Amino acid sequence: MWIGGPSAVGKTTVARRLARRYGLRLYSADTRTWVHRDRALAAGSRPARTWESLTPAARWARPSDELLAMSLHAERGAMAVDDLRTLPSSPLVVGEGTILPAWAVSAGVVDRAYAIWLIPTPDFHGRQLAAAGRTGGQLALSLRVAEVIAADATRHRVPVLTLDGSRGLEDVTAAVEAHVGDALARGPRATSADERRQLLREINLDVVAQVHGYYARPWAAGDPDAVARAFVCECGDPACLQELTVTVADAARGPVVSPGHG
Repeated sequence: MWIGGPSAVGKTTVARRLARRYGLRLYSADTRTWVHRDRALAAGSRPARTWESLTPAARWARPSDELLAMSLHAERGAMAVDDLRTLPSSPLVVGEGTILPAWAVSAGVVDRAYAIWLIPTPDFHGRQLAAAGRTGGQLALSLRVAEVIAADATRHRVPVLTLDGSRGLEDVTAAVEAHVGDALARGPRATSADERRQLLREINLDVVAQVHGYYARPWAAGDPDAVARAFVCECGDPACLQELTVTVADAARGPVVSPGHG
């Protein structure tokens, strides 16, 4: 089950809610950033090498089309498809990310009934990016990627949910849930508490791996274990929406459980 669209529109939150509610495995493309970049480097990608050779300040000063190339947006889309093909067939996987390619729907890689793209209006997306603190090159890249995603969604005729800010996250989640209702009913889904807790543990360990992947870059400085991130509560209750901000070291030791949750 795929949830595509540009950044800062709620894809991760919606996917996490559905994964927790229905006992699904979550694939979040953002947690594969550094794995994908290493694949591109190993394959001799020039944009990947250029990106790694620049300091963060010099990197974000590049024009938006150069940033788009160095983001490996298209290349990572194919890598995400490869990743998803390697995951177990049970339980059902909900994949989300900016890089999920719309061509996978028109090519029959994913059933149209299992896919939806969250496409924001320009005004709403601008407000969301500003709220997320995007400025300069990061803002330029986010807007350029959004243009590419919207054009691809139209070209490949993927199911689209247009977001203009009039819906809250609960409403957006309900709309996505309604669109993929048949897929959710067919499953398969985790049923036992132990299975659910294991899937939630995977979500948190993916975030741990992403942070460690960033700090493993030669240009990154700092202690990854001291970084604080939001992690999902691993209690396994389908109704639980709790997230806890803890250090990466604490999340790695796990499990991450809200006070009072079993």
